[in-house]
Amino acid sequence: MKQECTFWVVGGDLRQAHLAQLLARDGHTVCTYALEHGTHAAPDARVQATLEGIGRADCVIFPLPVCSAPGMLSTPLSQSEHALPPILESVSPTQILCGGRLDLDTHNAFAQHGLTVYDYFQREELAVANAVPTAEGALQIAMEELPITIHGARALVIGFGRVGKLTAQRFAALGAKVTVAARSYEQLSWAQAMGLGTEHTEHLSGLLCSYDLIINTVPAPMLGRDELVELKEDALVIDLASKPGGVNMDAATQLGRRVIWALSLPGKVAPITAGACIRDTVYNILRQAGI
Repeated sequence: MKQECTFWVVGGDLRQAHLAQLLARDGHTVCTYALEHGTHAAPDARVQATLEGIGRADCVIFPLPVCSAPGMLSTPLSQSEHALPPILESVSPTQILCGGRLDLDTHNAFAQHGLTVYDYFQREELAVANAVPTAEGALQIAMEELPITIHGARALVIGFGRVGKLTAQRFAALGAKVTVAARSYEQLSWAQAMGLGTEHTEHLSGLLCSYDLIINTVPAPMLGRDELVELKEDALVIDLASKPGGVNMDAATQLGRRVIWALSLPGKVAPITAGACIRDTVYNILRQAGI
């Protein structure tokens, strides 16, 4: 990768603002657009009011997710809304374009302009790195919301992927009695090897009433009405799964169950770390592209 590149960081939240600052500290020329309220986090970046010059950047980094609504750039730190098409019309196919969590419509919008975009959210190195602040964020929520200590609490972690592994590990380290529920017998074997209790997700019926805390990491229906009915009245459910989530929120409300759907925890609990994870992933993309 070149020692000095020109980056434009376009839209996003505090993760992108800190990303811009980290890139600038690495010696790169960095411009931000649609990030006006994040200038305190990126004092060394150049704030741009227009798109003039974006076409000369080596790399343009879009937010995570790229769009907040169809055709609209995600801009929670901007003073105004920004449509995606004018930005796509201002960049070129020769530039490296990176964005996070692109849906099909957004991918198609880039393709219609002859543009290739790298989805950094799909990269394994970012997924693993993001699992750390996600697990720590779940721990923070549990400590704030539970009326009991983590030590001695009976906790069920549903799913044993990247987030599930690190979450189970951290809760167990604080003395929680952790059980892992998964579909894969391979994952259950790993959980057993780590000294954790195990249950197959198909065999949870009748067992859920024993847990003080349930943490779901699976982005598919896992806790419906029947499962929620079983929970203790004072049990806490933390859903870490991305949309559509794994908990029937309507049923939870009707039953009076405490459910916290904790989306985008890395950006909320550790935006600097999350920005650094994106930076490192973008650097990898640039190296592989020969920049």
